Parts: sequence; C-alpha cells; structure tokens
Amino acid sequence: MLSDNIDYFKSKPVNIPKITILLDNGYHPEKLEQELKKVYPQIMTKIRFKLSPKPSKTEKEKEGKTGFVPVKARWVIERTNSWMERCKSLVKNFERTLEHSTTKINLCFVRLMLRRLATA
Repeated sequence: MLSDNIDYFKSKPVNIPKITILLDNGYHPEKLEQELKKVYPQIMTKIRFKLSPKPSKTEKEKEGKTGFVPVKARWVIERTNSWMERCKSLVKNFERTLEHSTTKINLCFVRLMLRRLATA
C-alpha cells in the first residue's frame, strides 16, 4: 500500500516535524525501516516509529492488576478503529486511492460528531 501512495510522502517537505507512528510490541521497527528505505530512501527523514509502552510486572502489581493490561495509547487507536467499523463502507477497504479512503474516513468522523452533537 505504501508503494502505491508513495507520492503523498514525497510531496511532504523534508523540514516538517517527523510524523510519529505508534506501533504495538508485535512489530519490529528495524524491519519496517529497512523495507521503507527500499521503496523511498528519504522517508525516515519524515516519519519515526515508536513502540507503545508495555507495563512491567511491578507496574501491574502497583495497580493491583494481573494478566493482560491494556496500554492507554493503544486503546485510543483500537477505539478509533471500532468507531470507523460502524461505517459499513469502511469495514473493507474497496477504495483504490489514498484520497478516496481519506475522504470516507473523514465522512465517518463527521457522522460520528453529528450524532454526538444531536444527543448533547
């Protein structure tokens, strides 16, 4: 998908602040960086990867929790994804361009905001 929409990243100026992409601990940022550099070598001047913090056993014990403890930053992303899945046209990505996908996502969030304003 990145190679299809690489023009978006190429159009961004080099001197902008880096875009931070938050990754779950299942990802390996080094491998992602290697593959991205194959497609577009200057991309690492525009983006950076950050692994979401994983709570340690002592942190879990302080909170009185055991087992799986959700990471706050990750759940923001998961919640956002679940809101988007309510828009039936976004459940599967049928769009061919990044612009069309972005437009559908924006419409989904406009719909969500309008519903929240209507109930307030």
